Amino acid sequence: MGRYSVKVFITYKKGVLDPQGVAVEKAAHQLGFKKVKNVRVGKLITMEVEAKSKEEVEREIKEMAEKFLVNPVIEDYSYEISKEG
Repeated sequence: MGRYSVKVFITYKKGVLDPQGVAVEKAAHQLGFKKVKNVRVGKLITMEVEAKSKEEVEREIKEMAEKFLVNPVIEDYSYEISKEG
């Protein structure tokens, strides 16, 4: 059994209004950062998973994302897996 470090990145799908992103972009402009465009704010979930293989971790991450981590109607996700130790 190995231990894996996982990062799951969740963002709104392209075309879905991101109110936090709009607020961050507006604040950046008000503070003089006029070159900032198309700000998107997302979620980062980190976890450790004990599994026999990276493929097993991938299956579990995908199942968790589909069951409860992500709203597939408005959100996309990606992930990074690295073996610890």
